[in-house]
Amino acid sequence: MKTTLTAAALGATMLTSAVQAQDTIEMTSSFGSNLPILGTAALDFVAKINSISSDVQFEHFDPGKLVPTLEALDAVSNGSVDAAYSTSGYWQGKITAASLFAAVPFGPEAGEFLGWILYDDGAELWQGMYDEAGYDVHVLPCGIIAPETSGWFKNEINSVEDLEGLNMRFFGLGAEVMERLGVSTSLLAGGDIFPALERGAIDATEFSMPLIDARLGFYKIAKYNYFPGWHQPSTLFELLINKDVWEDMSEVAQNQVEVACLANITTNFAEGEAKNFDAMVDNVENNGVTIKQWDPAMLELFESNWNEIAAELAAEDEYFAKVWADLTEYRTGYKNWSTNIYLPRDR
Repeated sequence: MKTTLTAAALGATMLTSAVQAQDTIEMTSSFGSNLPILGTAALDFVAKINSISSDVQFEHFDPGKLVPTLEALDAVSNGSVDAAYSTSGYWQGKITAASLFAAVPFGPEAGEFLGWILYDDGAELWQGMYDEAGYDVHVLPCGIIAPETSGWFKNEINSVEDLEGLNMRFFGLGAEVMERLGVSTSLLAGGDIFPALERGAIDATEFSMPLIDARLGFYKIAKYNYFPGWHQPSTLFELLINKDVWEDMSEVAQNQVEVACLANITTNFAEGEAKNFDAMVDNVENNGVTIKQWDPAMLELFESNWNEIAAELAAEDEYFAKVWADLTEYRTGYKNWSTNIYLPRDR
């Protein structure tokens, strides 16, 4: 964490000799600033916190400028980077429960997810996960988006046989389902996906929402875009701050960071909801994309395999079991509300 002096502080020094230092937090983002919704969310958070705080200022860095995307957690924990804007699903290979705080197959949509995080046990379990795994980080929810698409394919997928043998970029717990169905999956950062498609290292991919995927050019190689995003009904993003850096902040600065993240959740979600339908139209009319809906039988297959995998992970990992039980209990209660208060889905 670097310390700099603002112009106002320099002026105060000249007048009163009482200098107030301002802390600069170097923050790596897991998403390039050229990406709408994902990348702009990190930029928007920095703009928000820097506009309201006189104690701390954040400096944004694109993936790879400080550390590669998939190394951000370790870098923040060991103090080589002050902070990271990311999603815990990227740490699935390090912590079994990590993706439960990112995106859950057939799991909660945005409102339900935020309810669990902010007003139930989610935030406490999230921090506890990092503490128990030995990472010296403080975590805050700092963004959320609605469902993503569930994949870009070169050919139509009409049965499980069409999936078998594919090499596919896939994220989080959904990758466990695809592996079970004969797909070989790999987790690639956003900027690495198109080159992998282009050279044939992968046959298919999922990444994010239509507007974001269009920016990355997947439609140039894979023309079939499948919906709904069963693997990511919503995706939660985190701000990780090195624990020593966090504890060195004043209480006011900590509160300002929390407020900026809560505001960022609102704008991140709204941007995703506002900008994707035009991107879908453009994909079809100008990019030659065919939009496909998964057959109900395929969705049932995905879900039944996910339920088996969740049970297996809970049996293998104590902390996963703890989080899964808490989320399941919360969702059972939430269903009493959601099935009564919202209009039927088929209206």
